[in-house]
Amino acid sequence: MPLTVQDVDRFEASRPRLEAIAYRLLGSAAEAEDAVQDTFLRWQGADVDRIEVLEAWLTKVLTNVCLNQLTSARARRETYVGQWLPEPLLAGDPMLGPADTVEQRDSVSYAVLALMERLSPNERAVYVLREAFGYPHREIAEILDLTEAAAQQTFHRARKHVADGTARTEIDEAAARRIVEEFLAAATSGRTEPLVRLLTEDAIAVGDGGGKVPARAKAFEGALAVAKFMRGLFKPGKAQRALAGGTVEVHVTSANGSSAVLAVVDGRVIGVICPEITAEGIAAFRSQVNPDKLERATRRWAASDHGDPLFSAF
Repeated sequence: MPLTVQDVDRFEASRPRLEAIAYRLLGSAAEAEDAVQDTFLRWQGADVDRIEVLEAWLTKVLTNVCLNQLTSARARRETYVGQWLPEPLLAGDPMLGPADTVEQRDSVSYAVLALMERLSPNERAVYVLREAFGYPHREIAEILDLTEAAAQQTFHRARKHVADGTARTEIDEAAARRIVEEFLAAATSGRTEPLVRLLTEDAIAVGDGGGKVPARAKAFEGALAVAKFMRGLFKPGKAQRALAGGTVEVHVTSANGSSAVLAVVDGRVIGVICPEITAEGIAAFRSQVNPDKLERATRRWAASDHGDPLFSAF
């Protein structure tokens, strides 16, 4: 039986929540949209009159679609050129989902999304459903066909893995923005020492070019190595200008709920640097420069009132 207009409306009312779940599970807005569309196709083929609780049914179907994608994604990422990083989402993007609690905000932070790549598909699903969306363990167990005890154990294991990677004390957003602006001032000064002072001793810098834009395959490690890399990244030169395709406008904005550096050329986002800022200093720079993962950010940027750039480079 074909879906009625009311059936389609019921699904569309759930779409924002489904997309927010899928993005956290997959780390890719494009893949999240595909997963939600796949869920809609299954909704089209279902006997909707026999579905008692729509939200539970849709969440179960979506989660299993995402689990299948995560399993295949692991194989694809083994052949991915260079480092794989999540797709960043700019402030106001509805796919970021709820941000009312610390847990919800943390679950979509760029650092945590990157850390969740270490989790098994089941661990990631349990963590997202519980931490970001507050599902009871009983419902998570039903969604994943686990016992409730197994769901609880999986959640505690996943949360420990994530916590082990984010053990430092976070700081408030206003202070984070000031540090990002200090970092840019130091990076463009041509000197390494001011940058080193802003970093933790074990700081790292990693980039994702997807084989389409040059990006170092191995992360820079340690404050001095990261500082030298960042100083070179912002050093004016003909080669950098040619690579960027023009004059780069540098903005400080918000991506995944935290201060980030945006590089824009002629209205096109060519790079998003997401610093991991802690009370001890900047612990990491994760840079997304793969153009395939910046299309949504470019659309969002074009539709927003972003003001003048902090400065222009190259």
